[in-house]
Amino acid sequence: MSARRGYSSDLTDAPWALIEPLLPEPNTDGRRERHSRREIVKAILYVVRSGCPWRHLPADLPSWQTVSWYFIRWEEAGVTDELLATLRIRARV
Repeated sequence: MSARRGYSSDLTDAPWALIEPLLPEPNTDGRRERHSRREIVKAILYVVRSGCPWRHLPADLPSWQTVSWYFIRWEEAGVTDELLATLRIRARV
């Protein structure tokens, strides 16, 4: 696969530095993650920003099934609420 295009929803290093420590540790059972956490977050933000369905993610992002799986797990674990609360506080400071 060729290098990924940039999208307006992509994170720069500064916001990623705020988000990365809030994400749960990967449960890989000794296996290496297929996609980086940053790519997963970029894909979630693409869906949020564009309003497209999961199935319409561009081919240069992780598969929609993978991205949806992470989003659902993080939502169930309260990760997204924690992220939003932390970013809201940071934005108000």
